[in-house]
Amino acid sequence: MEYDVVIAGGSVSGLLCAREIASHGHSVLVIEEDPEIGTPEHCGGLVSISGIDELGVMPTRGTLDNKIESAMIISPAGRSFLLDARVQKVVVLDRRDFDKQIAYQAQNNGAEIHVKSSLKEVKEDEVKTSEGTLKCKIVVDARGVSSLVQKDREGILQSAQYEVYADWIEKERIEVYFDQEKYPGFFAWIIPTGKDIAKVGVAGKGINAAVILENFLTQKGKHSIVRKVFAPIWIKGPIENFVSKNIVTIGDAAGQSKPTTAGGIYSCGLGGIFAGKAISKFLESGKFHDLLEYQKVWHEKFGKEFENMLLARKLLERFDNKTIDKLFESVTPQILEEIAKEGTFDFHTVSIAKLLGVKGSVKAVQAILGSEFRRLLT
Repeated sequence: MEYDVVIAGGSVSGLLCAREIASHGHSVLVIEEDPEIGTPEHCGGLVSISGIDELGVMPTRGTLDNKIESAMIISPAGRSFLLDARVQKVVVLDRRDFDKQIAYQAQNNGAEIHVKSSLKEVKEDEVKTSEGTLKCKIVVDARGVSSLVQKDREGILQSAQYEVYADWIEKERIEVYFDQEKYPGFFAWIIPTGKDIAKVGVAGKGINAAVILENFLTQKGKHSIVRKVFAPIWIKGPIENFVSKNIVTIGDAAGQSKPTTAGGIYSCGLGGIFAGKAISKFLESGKFHDLLEYQKVWHEKFGKEFENMLLARKLLERFDNKTIDKLFESVTPQILEEIAKEGTFDFHTVSIAKLLGVKGSVKAVQAILGSEFRRLLT
């Protein structure tokens, strides 16, 4: 068999890339190693309504699990503040349904999708898969964080996320817990998907995520666990080259998830769309610079935001619990009101900068990062 493009990975970025390429009349095959599109569901599923619109997806009722009205942020000592999320219009997606919806769009445009099929080897004009050898002009790597594990383990954190039933879950409120001793370099989270149902998870550097998560749940109270998912997350930002000869890398495999939260439905999804447009143009022109346009467009959209996220991550990694608690003491109702009005879910370093710039925290932050901190505030 011969295709213009073979895409390895049937998640959001790979499927959106396939949709774009097929819409331009080119032949494209998506191969997904798991037996079902949308599973296993590693993602928290958080995205803004505006982000979904930009991806060109109109979610069905079954795709939208929940809407989020607020986020409670909790310090190591138990101090907290509440962020109003209503203006940002954040929702929780059923990723299994959402990914299938995009798969249907891709197939409707002419793409072909095979599940339980994996990439084995890439050669100049062909790929070896578990189903056999295929001829193609372009290979797209959309296999997620697994593509990065062998390249740079320093950017990988271990995470665990359980689906939990419990009466202490607030239906429309996310909870985020910071504690550098329990979750070094990251946090614990509760993302409600409905009444008394949530995705509860932890991630951190050098931790046993399963043990830490089960301790967290024990402290929260009575609960039932109905699903467990363990997966690495990438927090080091975009890789250096999205395009190398006939291989185009997109989504998590390209490091396009947020360094602050590891969320990537929007940024990875647009990566797939940008790549699909560039590949289509290359297939028509034969000019390599058309293929390189993909990386340029993605960086124009997300480059500055991701640079600021990486600076924010540096801060988090250097803070101890005492510093975090002190920062929480400084947060005022005025700052929270400004964040609710001005912040956006998809580009959130404006909100981070406001929190770090509050009275009483600036000197502590400048002592840790010096001039780098000023870059985050500009």
